Amino acid sequence: YYKDRLDMANDKTRYSDKELEEFKTIIDFKLKEAQTDLELLRGSLSHSDDHGTNDTGRSFNMMEDGSETLSREEMSQLAARQEKFVKNLQNALIRIKNKNYGICRVTGKLIQKERLKLVPHATLSIEAKKAQG
Repeated sequence: YYKDRLDMANDKTRYSDKELEEFKTIIDFKLKEAQTDLELLRGSLSHSDDHGTNDTGRSFNMMEDGSETLSREEMSQLAARQEKFVKNLQNALIRIKNKNYGICRVTGKLIQKERLKLVPHATLSIEAKKAQG
C-alpha cells in the first residue's frame, strides 16, 4: 500500500499551485532582469555612437568583457535573442496561469524541477531534448 502511494506521488501529472507559485516567482525575477537587459541593448543600438552614460548598465558591462565594442550587427543579434527569451518567459507565465506549466510537450510527463529552476521557460524534458539530437 505504501509503495503504491509513493508511485502515485511520483507519477503526478502537474505541479501543485504552491510549486507553480514558486516557479512564477523565479520567472517574474528573470523576466524583469531580461526586460531591463533588452532595454539596455535597444538603448545601446539607438545610441551606438554615443558612449556616454547610457553604457554604464549591467548588460553593457557584461557585453564589454569580450571586446571593446560590439558591432551593430552583434548588438542586434543579442537584442533579438533577448527578445525571444523575454517572449519565452512570458509564455511560461501563461502556462503557469493555465496550470500546464512544466509538462513536457513531447512526453507529456513533468519536467524535472531542477531543470525548470535552471531553464524556467523549458517545454521539453531532458529525455525529449536528447531525442531531438
